[in-house]
Amino acid sequence: MLVMLDLTRSVTSPRLRAPTFSPPPQGGRELSAETSMLKFYDREFTSHLLIGTALYPSPAIMQDAIRAAGSEIVTVSLRREAAGGKTGDAFWSLIRELKVTVLPNTAGCRSVREAVTTAKLARELFGTSWIKLEVIADNDTLQPDVVGLVEAADILIKDGFEVFPYCTEDLSVAMRLVDAGCKVVMPWAAPIGSARGIINADALKLVRDRLPDIALVVDAGLGAPSHAARALELGYDAVLLNTAIAKATDPVSMAKAFRAGVEAGRTAFEAGLMEARDFASPSTPVVGAPFWHAVS
Repeated sequence: MLVMLDLTRSVTSPRLRAPTFSPPPQGGRELSAETSMLKFYDREFTSHLLIGTALYPSPAIMQDAIRAAGSEIVTVSLRREAAGGKTGDAFWSLIRELKVTVLPNTAGCRSVREAVTTAKLARELFGTSWIKLEVIADNDTLQPDVVGLVEAADILIKDGFEVFPYCTEDLSVAMRLVDAGCKVVMPWAAPIGSARGIINADALKLVRDRLPDIALVVDAGLGAPSHAARALELGYDAVLLNTAIAKATDPVSMAKAFRAGVEAGRTAFEAGLMEARDFASPSTPVVGAPFWHAVS
């Protein structure tokens, strides 16, 4: 059997417990441990930042960055490679040391059949029903094949998987994924690795508004901690990123910055952001002005 891990590593894996979401708090709700928790399917987490394991300068920096980010979930992409290699075992040992939940990923799959096969292999390797589902339509933009994605999600959910689908910000696609049984939806902010941040905030907000009981994660295209903060301010439950941290000059410091950005965005959403206005509104109106204003 041929298998693969991110960075072309194969693994020997212990059983991982599969990973749900509570409806997003409405603006102005009292802050509490409960409202800040994140749930995916049947598991609860405190961190709203998911992180990838590829592209780091070294395995040690990868470990340090994941710790600095405070992430409890990491993604691992599957590739085809001979199983049982020492490199793969060493990589898997590094992941186990982090004591995190692993979210296997069908990155690079370009057909329904390939994605479904890769997901089943991941379940066998990692002993988890979790799968981050990607079906790619275009080599240049890495845009999801939304038709194939819905088809693959339907197949996998019927087979007992708990699917985390990577999709565009299109509401109709998100709704079809939910109809197929997905309890998590992961729309992109921008193309993978582009670092452009949120291109269509209105569309992402519409998805959030229309799917209040679904866990939503902004996945792909974030390049700065402010981008992550914006996603959480929109009411999204988490962000998933890799390149922005792994390719930073100092990945560990950047991981800390993203952690702070996510925490700020989530706290701001829970605190209740004021509505944007098209006109000025003085913070100190004339009526009721302090008494010293009348002193000549």
